[in-house]
Amino acid sequence: MAEDVNYASIVFKNKNRSRPEAKNKEETVYDEVKVKKNSTKQSPDTNDKKADGRRRHYRLLACCLATVCVILLLGIIAICVYIATLSHENNENTLLEMNRNLTNLNNNLREDYINLTIQFDNLTRAFAVLESKVTNLTAEKMNLTMQNQKLEMEKRNLTNQIKDMEAKGNELNISRAQWSIDAYCPKDGGRQCKSCQPGWNQFQSSCYVVLNYQFSTDWKTWEEARENCTIRSSDLVVVDNAEEKKYVSDNSWGSSGNKGYWIGLKADGGKWKWVDGSDLADSSWIENPTDGHCAISVTNGGWKSVNCNNRNRWICEQKSLSV
Repeated sequence: MAEDVNYASIVFKNKNRSRPEAKNKEETVYDEVKVKKNSTKQSPDTNDKKADGRRRHYRLLACCLATVCVILLLGIIAICVYIATLSHENNENTLLEMNRNLTNLNNNLREDYINLTIQFDNLTRAFAVLESKVTNLTAEKMNLTMQNQKLEMEKRNLTNQIKDMEAKGNELNISRAQWSIDAYCPKDGGRQCKSCQPGWNQFQSSCYVVLNYQFSTDWKTWEEARENCTIRSSDLVVVDNAEEKKYVSDNSWGSSGNKGYWIGLKADGGKWKWVDGSDLADSSWIENPTDGHCAISVTNGGWKSVNCNNRNRWICEQKSLSV
């Protein structure tokens, strides 16, 4: 029986026989078993059949396991690919979001940079302006310092001048006091004092001098006449009452028309004012005031308003000395 099996195997495995198609090991085993059955009519061995069945079972099980492993491997690969795809998409979305955020941040930073540039330019211009002002103030400070030094020097000079003037004033006051004593209390006659100095006439509590120059070339304007009275330590006459008005009018001799004697009355702001600052008490003594006009006294003609630049004689008044 063994020899028949080997023979049958040899017949099917002959190299000179052409093979119409390739067969796998399972088909070859199957053919061998078939040849064995055809070549002999005897019953196969029970043990050989069981062994062949187990081998076929193992081969099928191995194929199934291999197929399952391949399927599992393909599933794992698919899952990995899917996870990788999801991860890639998530990463791509994350990167896109990060890119958008970075773009927005870049735009904000660009705007901040532009704003800061503008602010820097404004601060630069403001600094230049302030620097120019500081320079100007420094120059002004130097000028003020120099002016202050000059003023200090002038102050010292003026202080010295004031001291000199005070000394001269004291000397002048002494001289004037002496002059007053000599004028009101002449040495002749044993120093007998009079209320008015020589050449002055007393009426009530005042002394009057009438500047009765014959030639018109010696006459003066109202301002010039007042200056002349000031030199004489007096002022143009101020009339306080009707008796004094009559006295002044009686002493305005040789006057007529618009030629008379200046008195201390001048039109100022639509009012008649005396040289001592008081207003004319009785408006009936002279016509309505006209700015630029001053008053003259005319014998038997009262007071008249004439232009202050006219030339006339004048009367001065000063307080009499109480003795």
